[in-house]
Amino acid sequence: MEALPLVGLIAVSAAVAGAARRTPVPAPLLLVTVGLIASYVPGVPEYHLDPHIVLPLILPPLLHTAALDSSYLDLRANIRPVALLSVGYVLFATVVVGYLAYVFVPDLPLTAALVLGAVVAPPDAVAATAIARKLGLPHRITTILQGESLVNDATAITAYKVALAAAIGAGASWASGFGEFLLASVGGIVVGLVLMLPIHWLRTRLTEPLLQNTLSLLIPFIAYAAAEEVHASGVLAVVVVALWLGHHSSQVDFATRLQEEAVWKMVSFVLESAVFALIGLQLAIVVEDLGPYGVGEALWYAVAVFVTVVVVRFVWVYPATFLPRRLSRRVREREPDTNWTAPVIVGWAGMRGVVSLAIAFSIPLVMEDGEPFPARSLVLFLTFTTVIGTLVVQGLTLPPLIRLLKLPGRDVYAETLAEAQAQSEASAAAERRLDELLADERNTLPQPLADRLRTVLERRRNAVWERLGAVNEITGESADDIYRRLAREMIAAERDVFVSLRDQRRIDDEMMRTLLRRLDLEEAAAYREDG
Repeated sequence: MEALPLVGLIAVSAAVAGAARRTPVPAPLLLVTVGLIASYVPGVPEYHLDPHIVLPLILPPLLHTAALDSSYLDLRANIRPVALLSVGYVLFATVVVGYLAYVFVPDLPLTAALVLGAVVAPPDAVAATAIARKLGLPHRITTILQGESLVNDATAITAYKVALAAAIGAGASWASGFGEFLLASVGGIVVGLVLMLPIHWLRTRLTEPLLQNTLSLLIPFIAYAAAEEVHASGVLAVVVVALWLGHHSSQVDFATRLQEEAVWKMVSFVLESAVFALIGLQLAIVVEDLGPYGVGEALWYAVAVFVTVVVVRFVWVYPATFLPRRLSRRVREREPDTNWTAPVIVGWAGMRGVVSLAIAFSIPLVMEDGEPFPARSLVLFLTFTTVIGTLVVQGLTLPPLIRLLKLPGRDVYAETLAEAQAQSEASAAAERRLDELLADERNTLPQPLADRLRTVLERRRNAVWERLGAVNEITGESADDIYRRLAREMIAAERDVFVSLRDQRRIDDEMMRTLLRRLDLEEAAAYREDG
C-alpha cells in the first residue's frame, strides 16, 4: 500500500473515533458505518485486509494493551467461565455453526463449512474491550468478556488450521487435530512463561527512556513471533507476557510507567480506529468477489448464518453458566451467585471483529489438487456480514438491553470508600517511614521542608475522603477538586512566564524545556489524580 492512502486511513479513522466520543454511539460502530459508506465513494482507494499484516503486526499490540489493562487476579478468579467461553464455546460454535451452514447452504462442502464455523467462532478482543469500556458493564461481566476475547483467538486459529487442512486435502484426523491444538495452546503458554521473566528483568534495569519505550513496543511482536516460530500460539504467548508485566508494573520506574501508558494509549487508539474502519471498507471487495452467487441469494445465507451464530452462543452460555453451579458445590462456594440477566449480556455481547476477517482472507485460492477452494467467495461474504451484523445489531442494542435489564453498575461510593481506606493505610505507612528517615542525622531537613512533606502526605490522605463529603455549592467540586484546579492554574501561569522569558532571551530554549518538564510532571500528577 502506498504511503498517502495509509496516512489518509489513519487520519480519517482517528478523526471519526474522536468525533464518536461526543456521541452516544460507540466508536467501533461509527467507524464501521463510515467504512461501509466510504467503500462505495468514488476515489476512495481499495484497502485490502491482508492477513499477513493483521495477524502478526496489528493483533499482537492490540492483545498486549488489552492484557496489560486486564487483571491477572480477576482472570484467575474467573478462570472457569473464561475457559468455558474461550475454549469450549469456540470449539462448540465451530462445529455447530459449520454443520448448520452445511445443511442450509447448497453445494457448500462440510469441510468448507467447518472452516466458516472456525472463522466466525471467536468474539473479537478489540470489539469486546471497546464496547465494554463505553458501556460500563458490571465488573465481573467485563472481566469474563475480556478474558474470553484474550484467549479465544488462539482456539479459533488452531481450529481453523485443522479444518482448513481437511478442506484443502492436506489431511487431518481427530488425533492430529488434538495434537495441533495441544501444541498451540501449551506451547504458546510455555513460550510466554519463558519470555516474561527476562523481559521483566530487562524492563526494570533500563534507565534510558528511548530504550525503555523501544523495548515496550517490541515486546508483543517478540512474543508473537517467537511462539509462531515453534508452531505454538502467538496469541497466548502475547497474553501471558502482558498479564505478567501488567501484574508487576509497580516494580518498574514511575517515569517508565508514565511514558509507556502514554505510548500504548496512542498506539491502541490508532490501531483500533484503523481496524474498525478497515472492516467497513471491505464491503465493496467482498461483494465484488461473490462470483457465481447472487447478492440476494448470499444475503439470505448471511441472515441464516448471523442468526445461527447468535443463537448458538446463547445455547452454550446458559448451560455453561448454570450447570457447573448446579453440579459442583465448590463452584457455588467460590463464585458469586448470578441470575438469568448476566448470561443474557454475555450472550448478546459476542461481537465479531477483524480477526475473523483476517482469518477468512487467509483462506487459499486453491486446494492441494489445484482445484479452486470451494465457495471461498461465499465464505468471505458470510464472514463479513456476520462481523458487521454482530457489531451493528448487537453493538447498537446492547446499551438499551443493559438499561432494560437494570443491571447494577459500578458502586462509585463503595469504590471511593475502598480507595480512601487504601490511601489511608498507605499514608500511615509513609508517615512512619518519614519519621524513621528524619530521625537519621543524614536526612536532617529544615523544619519548613519537613512540614511540607507532611502536608503533601496529609493532602493525599484527605483527598479521597473529601470526595465522599460536601461539595462547593457553586461549582459542585470537592475541596480537593478545587485544590487541583487551582494548582493547574498556577502551573499555567508559571508556564507563561517561562515562555515569555525565553522570548525575551533572558533564558535559552534548553533551560525553558528543563523548567517546563518539571511543570509538566507536576501537572501530569494532578491530571492522573483527577482520573
